Amino acid sequence: MKKWTRWQDWAAVAAGAVAALSTLWTTQTTSSTWLMVALGVLIAASGAVNLAAPDAPWIEWLQVVLGAALVVSPWAGSYTGHSGAAWTSWIAGAVVVVATGLAISPSTAAHHHAIPSH
Repeated sequence: MKKWTRWQDWAAVAAGAVAALSTLWTTQTTSSTWLMVALGVLIAASGAVNLAAPDAPWIEWLQVVLGAALVVSPWAGSYTGHSGAAWTSWIAGAVVVVATGLAISPSTAAHHHAIPSH
């Protein structure tokens, strides 16, 4: 699998960047700011790592967990009442989970082909 070519990883990078940067234009609480920036940066960074190393399926699984954490964060951080922040978290997190979920199988296949057989 070629590096820097999977649309799923680019979608995750973009969703993470939107989540982190949306704190600049949406109404926030202290917890929503911290959660959205931290999870957004981690998602964007893991997407960049996935783009650079497309045959590392464990990173895909980590990214799914981070995306799911972003989906749950409005409830965990008690910011469901701030609709802009909450909807951004739900949508960006869902994009990450779906896009990365679609990349797990190709990443696993590439990983198995990269391991030399005995």
